[in-house]
Amino acid sequence: MLNLLWPWALILAPLPFVYRHLRRPLTTSTRALRAPDLVRIAEGQNSSNKTSNWYRRILKWLLILCWLACLLALSRPVWIGEPVALPTSGRDLLLAVDISGSMEQQDMQLGGRAVSRLTAVKSVVGQFVKQREGDRLGLILFGERAYLQTPLTFDRETLQALLNEAQIGFAGSRGTAVGDAIGLAVKRLQERPENHRVVILLTDGANNSGELQPLQAADLANTAKVKIYTIGIGAERQETFGLLGRRVTNPSADLNEEELIGIAEATGGQFFRARDPRELSAIYHELNRLEPVDQEAETIRPTVSLFHWPLGLAFALSLIIAALRQRGSHHG
Repeated sequence: MLNLLWPWALILAPLPFVYRHLRRPLTTSTRALRAPDLVRIAEGQNSSNKTSNWYRRILKWLLILCWLACLLALSRPVWIGEPVALPTSGRDLLLAVDISGSMEQQDMQLGGRAVSRLTAVKSVVGQFVKQREGDRLGLILFGERAYLQTPLTFDRETLQALLNEAQIGFAGSRGTAVGDAIGLAVKRLQERPENHRVVILLTDGANNSGELQPLQAADLANTAKVKIYTIGIGAERQETFGLLGRRVTNPSADLNEEELIGIAEATGGQFFRARDPRELSAIYHELNRLEPVDQEAETIRPTVSLFHWPLGLAFALSLIIAALRQRGSHHG
């Protein structure tokens, strides 16, 4: 459906004609001097006068059309499409993903090769995002600092693209601000309906940066009715070979499971442990079974702006008018 956002602009259409009427030259009565020779010359120019009259008429109508096209563009024409229904069920899910320096540890196996923890997270979380149809999803990235990468949106493709572009060091690589990430999530979710607020926090370390302690942030989340699911990622056993032979280490020694369990329990969520991509995938499969909650139906009507069409027409007409004026001056 075609609609004008500023239809009042069209009332300016008579303005040039009013101005022309008000600026009409005064008529004066003066004595005329008879000059027969000049009359004969004028009669010889009748044909050129007829041509110039046509030029004036064409220019007049082109100017009128140009003026009307400018007014139509000023009135902001838009095409309003048919109503589109938004999903009527779902949750507000904020994914808080650790991108600190420790996420660079290559203790994950994906496709038969060793990959970093962040690479495994991108692969598994990307599949999870695809399946969350009907949910508003948001993305928080945190290292030394926490920042909102994507606000809550139904646009899952954009969120997935921004997650894939995340790199170690974007939020600082020398610390893990778990508490600040939770605090930021609570701030973003507190305006949403109570039964919709869910945070999925994934980290491989302990909180050692930021201003807010994780358990304090969990209390804030509990007060704001935000449920937090925590995931600890990282292998518990890794073999390395050096000059002294085989050495077995625990690459997840810094992971504070007790703290993550406390965060989940304080908010009514659950703690999961992901030692490899298979376990991580199983966790997100379980999270994907979160029951949607009914919410008020919403509809939107897509709007397409059309002002550039009459504006383009006015520009084209102005070029034609300029060309005709140039040609008329040469003939004159």
